Amino acid sequence: MNRQLRESAVYAAGAAAAFVTDFVLLWILVEKAGLHYLVAASISFLAGTVVVYWVSVRYAFQYRRLADRRAEFGYFATIGATGIALNLCLMFALVNWLGLHYLLAKVGAATITFISNFAMRRWLLFTRHAESKARAPIPSEHLQ
Repeated sequence: MNRQLRESAVYAAGAAAAFVTDFVLLWILVEKAGLHYLVAASISFLAGTVVVYWVSVRYAFQYRRLADRRAEFGYFATIGATGIALNLCLMFALVNWLGLHYLLAKVGAATITFISNFAMRRWLLFTRHAESKARAPIPSEHLQ
């Protein structure tokens, strides 16, 4: 399997795990803790971001542009902040303008956010760069 396809598949699996984290935490924060759905969506999205970052740097991407992991996570989180903004705008529109249930709106918003976050993260953080020698710590058995 070519590298780009493998990276996309592994990132998608990580994003699925992040989505489950995000979705379940959103439900808990709204239904059990009584938070407004947009506040809860922000918190749950951040939890999902941590999950997908771990999968991205551990398993998904072969190349890393930045050797400084704190800076890398900062950029990763900044892209995630763009994702949160997109996610919240989409959820607001789907719930308030189209009348969808907040959990159904989350599914639609997450789909769009996944595509944009993957594209930005891969392009800005996890592609080979001329001056970068950093490689992600992917075990060799994952590169088959």
